[in-house]
Amino acid sequence: MARRQGGSKPSRGGSGHTPGGRGGRGSQRSQGYQGKRQQDARPKGRPGHSQQQAPRSGQRPDARRGGSRGDLIEGRRAAVEALELGLPVTRALIQKDSGGADPALTELARRLAADGVEVERVAKPVLDSLSSHGAHQGIMLRVRPYRYASLRDIIDAAGEGNALVIVLDHVTDEGNFGAIVRTAEVVGAAGVVVAKSRAARVGVGAYKTSAGAVMHLPIAQVSNLASALDELKEHGFWAGGATEHAHDLVWDAPVSGRLALVMGSEGSGISRLVREHCDFEFKLPQRGMVESLNVAQATTAIAYEWLRRDMAQGGAASAASEADAYESGYDLPDVSDFDFPETDLG
Repeated sequence: MARRQGGSKPSRGGSGHTPGGRGGRGSQRSQGYQGKRQQDARPKGRPGHSQQQAPRSGQRPDARRGGSRGDLIEGRRAAVEALELGLPVTRALIQKDSGGADPALTELARRLAADGVEVERVAKPVLDSLSSHGAHQGIMLRVRPYRYASLRDIIDAAGEGNALVIVLDHVTDEGNFGAIVRTAEVVGAAGVVVAKSRAARVGVGAYKTSAGAVMHLPIAQVSNLASALDELKEHGFWAGGATEHAHDLVWDAPVSGRLALVMGSEGSGISRLVREHCDFEFKLPQRGMVESLNVAQATTAIAYEWLRRDMAQGGAASAASEADAYESGYDLPDVSDFDFPETDLG
């Protein structure tokens, strides 16, 4: 098992504990992660992290023009859910009335227009040509492509104290991916790192299973996960891989401080190359007969173990600070002139 090469290992707590367990993040969260990078003397992010551009307005739907089908939502129930989740809908295509008006479609068109969405009435063949399974029910929505952050954005969001970054080694199921992003946001992780190829991306399914968390957490796509781990290490992170091949249990592993938590794919786990760039490995304990938890469930369990330790460290640091203040000559109030009532202690 390869260990970090060159230089001394950072302390497990990084540069100290950040109160609140939010990974040192400030106001850098927003839809599609559009947070500004900190303007300082540190080097710019690595190349190859360009953001996707939103589609231009004013273009007519064209099945041949392409764009990912994952950016199209079809069906009435799905359209209602998109509105409730606050997805960044850019255009609505609604079937032209054939005969009498459809009250349900009319109401959806009204709600979309009220939200500032461009509504276009089109013929049924247009919707049929764009539909992935022919069940559009007379309505399709186009969602703005997600704007990925860079790895540098996540490092900046982590600040200088304790922080969690979740690195996914080719997790392909969009439901698992969305659930992991939801967990990361809830425990206060600084961000999620995914591979650019052969991995789930931020699409409609991820918006739904993350309960909208993808709009509030930086998610970076990288070409090389091993190199991304090395860059995180340069900023004080330890890379810990969760794998069934490990000997240590999570309770005995240093899953605290500045942690880059590496989770493997649903079928193959962590790849050999990525494992070689991990500083340590561990596994979850198991008593039952089922083979294992899925990657989303396992990530949640480990992320909460990191949060438990981070909160415990924060409480210990607070208590130590109070003790230091007392021992350093903290001025106690002078009560010599107070008139306490006599009490019978007998």
